[in-house]
Amino acid sequence: MPSETLNQFLDENLKELKEQGLYNEINVVEGANGPRITIDGKELINLSSNNYLGLATDERLKEVAKDAVDSHGVGAGAVRTINGTLDVHVKLEEKISEFKGTEAAIAYQSGFNCNMAAISAVMDKNDAILSDELNHASIIDGCRLSKAKILRYNHSDMEDLHQKAKEAKESGQYNKIMVITDGVFSMDGDIAKLPEIVEIAKEFDLITYVDDAHGSGVLGKGAGTVKHFGLQNDIDFQMGTLSKAIGVVGGYVAGKQNLIDWLKVRSRPFLFSTSLSPADVTACTQAIDLLMESTELHDRMWENGDYLKKGLKELGFDIGDSETPITPCVIGEAKATQEFSKRLYEEGVYAKAIVFPTVPKGSGRVRNMPTAAHTKDMLDEALSIYEKVGKEMGLI
Repeated sequence: MPSETLNQFLDENLKELKEQGLYNEINVVEGANGPRITIDGKELINLSSNNYLGLATDERLKEVAKDAVDSHGVGAGAVRTINGTLDVHVKLEEKISEFKGTEAAIAYQSGFNCNMAAISAVMDKNDAILSDELNHASIIDGCRLSKAKILRYNHSDMEDLHQKAKEAKESGQYNKIMVITDGVFSMDGDIAKLPEIVEIAKEFDLITYVDDAHGSGVLGKGAGTVKHFGLQNDIDFQMGTLSKAIGVVGGYVAGKQNLIDWLKVRSRPFLFSTSLSPADVTACTQAIDLLMESTELHDRMWENGDYLKKGLKELGFDIGDSETPITPCVIGEAKATQEFSKRLYEEGVYAKAIVFPTVPKGSGRVRNMPTAAHTKDMLDEALSIYEKVGKEMGLI
């Protein structure tokens, strides 16, 4: 007999979310996730994918993935520490370290896994973590798992970070202190102030950790936010995903050899979860090769991002302070945000509503993610639809 207590909890809370416009309806994409997608038989211009460089559907990646299935099978067959480390995993990690400019790298099953794994492998209850208040949920969960004291600083506020770092250091309470930040903040598209963070870290001997999920492939001619600022020798942890600009799935941490050696013996997702599939690993390696050989896709993505950003701003939408192709249209109230996204959908644009708890209450937005795969005609069509719906709803 199902629990009545559970049923009551679920029914009441689901009803409340729906009434507040906070219930997320999941749409099913029929086919590949490209610049145009099909949902319920309707073709839409896709502005909600993290597939920044269009590599998720790239023929070169598909070809090497198929070959890897023939040569290595569909699964790795074990965790990395038993016999799930295949030669293709080693090749990927060598390629990542070359790409990021570090001594070594370690690959995980997802970017979320990276933050759960790496933070808790190094930090513990005797330590403190200085965390930007807008850091990604996976950072927040990784910090909680470590049991370290979490000291949140105001978003990109270097005076606040400096003051809190000084207080933490001078208190003498902590064995180690880490400062952790997104490289690119995924909801607003702004870039972390890494040079200032590094200076503060040097002053107070802080461990530095950059989550570059939305920076890798986007900044630093593709190599990421750390490379963008030329700080490869000053950041202890460079973390990133293989599922956004790289176009496949997985995550990684890049850093000094001794850090990677430690993560291989102490990070729990590496120790207790079957490793990435051979096809995915091989496709990731191919993607990084492409990024290292040419900036063509990177440059096209930025061109498209600037074009869409300019168009939305000229129409009168509030696009915040984005410094990257991530372009929010901030609407505010959750129900209005959901309605705006719904009307865009009806007119032919897929731009998903982002509301609380992903963003603070009152800051609901649709987040636009132009990619290298979009054409100018697609973007012009999308801008025309934005203009129509925005005027209809009195937003512009």
